[in-house]
Amino acid sequence: MALTLDQLTQARDALLTARAGGVRRFRDQSGEEVEYKSDAQMAAALASLDRQIAELAGRRTPTTLHFRTSKGT
Repeated sequence: MALTLDQLTQARDALLTARAGGVRRFRDQSGEEVEYKSDAQMAAALASLDRQIAELAGRRTPTTLHFRTSKGT
């Protein structure tokens, strides 16, 4: 089952609140209890949620960087 943009945003907000509060175990909106072993796992989960939210919102991460340089004169 694919989650909607609102559901992903709510999950991200709940995870961000739990991480900021130092909580590593919390119950998500579907009632499932999740326990993270480390802050790195929580950061990875947040990054994954951010990617999914960006994909559903139609935003893409840049794949090419263009540099514009000059001699300064």
